[in-house]
Order: sequence, then C-alpha cells, then structure tokens
Amino acid sequence: MSYRPYQQILRRKSRQIHVGKVPVGGDAPITVQTMTNTPTEDAAATIAQIRRAELAGVDIVRVSCPDEASTAALKEIVHEVNVPIVADIHFHYKRAIEAAEAGAACLRINPGNIGSKDRVKEVVKAARDHGCSIRIGVNAGSLERHLLEKYGEPNPEALVESALWHAAHLQELDFHEFKISVKASDVFLAVAAYQQLAEACDHPLHIGITEAGGKRTGTVKSSIGLGSLLWAGIGDTLRVSLSAEPEEEVHVGWDILKSLGLRHRGVKIISCPSCARQGFNVIETVATLEERLAHIETPLTLSIIGCVVNGPGEALMTDIGVTGGGNNRHMVYHAGRTDHTVAGTDMIEHIIELVEEKAAEIAAAKATEDAKQAAE
Repeated sequence: MSYRPYQQILRRKSRQIHVGKVPVGGDAPITVQTMTNTPTEDAAATIAQIRRAELAGVDIVRVSCPDEASTAALKEIVHEVNVPIVADIHFHYKRAIEAAEAGAACLRINPGNIGSKDRVKEVVKAARDHGCSIRIGVNAGSLERHLLEKYGEPNPEALVESALWHAAHLQELDFHEFKISVKASDVFLAVAAYQQLAEACDHPLHIGITEAGGKRTGTVKSSIGLGSLLWAGIGDTLRVSLSAEPEEEVHVGWDILKSLGLRHRGVKIISCPSCARQGFNVIETVATLEERLAHIETPLTLSIIGCVVNGPGEALMTDIGVTGGGNNRHMVYHAGRTDHTVAGTDMIEHIIELVEEKAAEIAAAKATEDAKQAAE
C-alpha cells in the first residue's frame, strides 16, 4: 500500500554531476553517504567495512587518504567494492593525483589547502583525465585565515564566501563536475550557511552536520539539521556524521529520507511507544523485527501497535499491520483490512514470513512492470 505524504517537498533545482555511476543533483535521488574509520592502508579491513555499509544501503563511501600508503591501497579497495569511492584529501595535492589514478570516483578537497593555483590546476587535470568529480569541503573548524580575520569568527557568510571562492577556482579551469558542502557542528550555523549557499548558486550540495556526536545525540542533531534543510528542498547527497560505525550512519540517513518521503528502502515500521494497554511487549517486538528484517530492500510499511486504540487506524495505511488483542491472540491486517489472528508465541516469526512474502510479491510486480515498459 503506497503512502502519500500530506505535502510534497519541492527540491531546489541544481546542476547534476556524477560520482562514478551515481548521479548527484538535478532530479536524481538524494544519495546516502558514509566514511570509513579503518586505516585506509589496511585494504582488507577497509573493504570489509565498506561491504557492511553496502548491505545497509549506502550509495557512496568516502575514505581518508592522508599518505602515500593510503592511496596505494585505494586501487585494491576500489576494485573490490560496488559503490563509488570518494578520496578525502586535505593538504598534499599529490595524494589527490594518486587517488584519481587509483580509481577514486570523487576527490574531496579544499582548493585553498592544496596550494598554488598551479597545484589546483594539476589536481583538476587529474580529475578530468580519470573521470573524477570533486567535492569542495568547507568546514567551520578550518576556515581560511583571511576569512576569520574578516568576519572575526565562523559565520554563515564566511562559510558561503569560502565555498564560492573555491568554486571559482574550479570554474576558472572550466571544471564543473563538483559539489559543495559547508558543514559545521552547530546546527543553526550549518543550516543558515546551506540556506544562503542554496540561494547563491545552482551547484549540487552535500549536506551534513559535522562532528554531530554519538549514536543518540548525533542522530538527534543530524535529524534536526538535515531534516530542516531537506524539508526546504535543500540537499542532493548527505552524510550523518556519528561517533558510531559507518553502517549506523547509513541507517540513520535512510531513516531521515524515509521519514520525509524522499526515498524509500526496506521496511518502514510504524509502532506505538507502548503502555499498560499493550497486548504484547511492543518494545522487544519492534527491536527484534528491526534486526530480523534489515535484509529487506523492497519498500513496504509495517505497523506494530500494542492495542486496538490506534491499531486499526494505523493498519489502514500500511501493507501489513498487527494490533494487540486479548487472550494472547493478536489481529493481523493485510492492506488495511482485518485478515486473521495469530498467537503471541508465533507472532514474530509469522510477521517475518508475511513481510518476506509481501516484499517478494512487490519486487516481482515491479520486475514485470519494468519488463513491460522496456518492451514498449
């Protein structure tokens, strides 16, 4: 059962670039990114971490390349994973050239840190020769000295001026395959900077609240900041920056997009907070289902409501629903209609079976429709 949001978000119009085969900007889906935290020179560990992120649904992964050993390992990493890799470069322009030669799909740089215009020109040439895009990464914690002297402290105007100044370097070289980020750990500063930048240009924007914090606090900060921007139509690709494993960043990124109706992947669970009326342990049931259904990629909705107060109403809007009942028997809904009951002892396994069957049904119908459209 498809769900129509009350209000459709109108996305800001931006140019489209590519990170490998993944389009960013324009009318392309908003992509979810993360970053590895393994030593990049340990190719095996980095590859394993990227593969876990891939299972979580990541679109693009960034890896840090601070030294020659890292860029040397990059070639193997790029070859062994299925998503495009962004090489994170901060100071040495040669690392950017080596990363491009190793197969990076994008170079994350700050042109002001690379050095002279001649060095920026060399990096752009390498990016152009090897089909790389570039991300201009401006951060409130590392603004250029002349901007700090001009503004006194990091503020939205300083972040935007830095971003457009760096963009001009690339445009002067007739290079336009770039996106921009203006991140800050302060939610208000980051949101204001992105709002101003969105009005000042049509470059695709990578959004994020940098150094957001741990799993819970970082998720809250990122949801407030990124949610505000996305609701306003700002953002073409995003990263949720958590002091947590990369796959957790991916899960939160997807949950933000799903909550706003911007992208759909996997099972969206609508569940109650539980109370004394619950007919089964809602908290434990939802936690188990989130883990056991993580492998489902097909978008569908599942409501888990502990009692009949809101359960039937929520079930009207979900593909599958369960409402707690008496005598340890609970009502199961299919496409908003009451269908059958299930014993509490069998409920979790039964729900998993129903969801897997529904996901297969939806996927088969989509494949048939795609084949029909291709034939026409």
